[in-house]
Amino acid sequence: MLAVLGLFLASLRPGIQVILAFFAVYFLASEPFTRLSAPVLTAVAGVSVPAGPLRSFLLGPVFGYGSSGRGLVPQAADLASWSGLGTVVCELLLTGAYPLATYFPYVLAGMALARLFDVRERAAARRMAGWGTAAAVAGYGSAWLASHVFGSRQRLLEAIALHHPEALAAADPVREVLSGQFGAVPSTSWGLAAGGRSVQPDPAGDPGQRGGGMRPDRPVRPGSRHRLGARLLWPLAVLGAMALSAYVLHALVLAGPAHGAASWSAWLVFSGTALALTWAWQRIWADSPLRRGPVEHALRLATRAGSRTLLGGSGRGR
Repeated sequence: MLAVLGLFLASLRPGIQVILAFFAVYFLASEPFTRLSAPVLTAVAGVSVPAGPLRSFLLGPVFGYGSSGRGLVPQAADLASWSGLGTVVCELLLTGAYPLATYFPYVLAGMALARLFDVRERAAARRMAGWGTAAAVAGYGSAWLASHVFGSRQRLLEAIALHHPEALAAADPVREVLSGQFGAVPSTSWGLAAGGRSVQPDPAGDPGQRGGGMRPDRPVRPGSRHRLGARLLWPLAVLGAMALSAYVLHALVLAGPAHGAASWSAWLVFSGTALALTWAWQRIWADSPLRRGPVEHALRLATRAGSRTLLGGSGRGR
């Protein structure tokens, strides 16, 4: 259901990289890992994070994607032929905007953290924030040192001149190449594989992409022990609880009346509107299952119906 919704929204060409079909693949792929213990899951996640970009780098040329042709989002029309279906599978797994090969390790990391920490506890949340900040500084800092101190940037520019000459006119050719590839790592330089993803901020697309990654079933309420903090953060928690509905609305608006909007003012307008609408929705439907959000509720019903059908079929099979 989530994949169908993603393919439909992408077909409307809203001007953002619709991530929902990729999310569906992440969720499907994560199911076997839910059976692992916390230590094993943590070890698998730790190995997968550096291995993801390398796997993408090595497999790209095998499927004919070396320096270009990556970063696309599958659409419903792509399923009209067998060759199109193969392209969709390749995009979802390896060459698309958010391919499984590159991004799924971070899903595993999130699952491992959820096993190790209870984010509702203030001490655990502080530790996660501290370690997360340290990891970000270490990651970006080591990349900066390798590029600006140890001379890897010059080697990257030489590889770009050979494989991506169109990027040389940009102010930052390295960023230009990486931004054009989205989650798929270009298979032209080991330095680019190590660099991972470095994309320019996208005011129109990022709010929906970030919101789509939040848990739609239960908002985390930081500061809930302090009434003022709880009141200030409550609208954000409500938006997080209805993130999928907000994401779908975001894509529909960009595909229609706000098509082409890509400014910070557009981001502010949409963010304010999303906060107000989700707050009003939860107030109106506070005592109804619809309080989860219209899209969340529809997916929940569809999932229940599918589960009953599968269980019923397996029961008859016995």
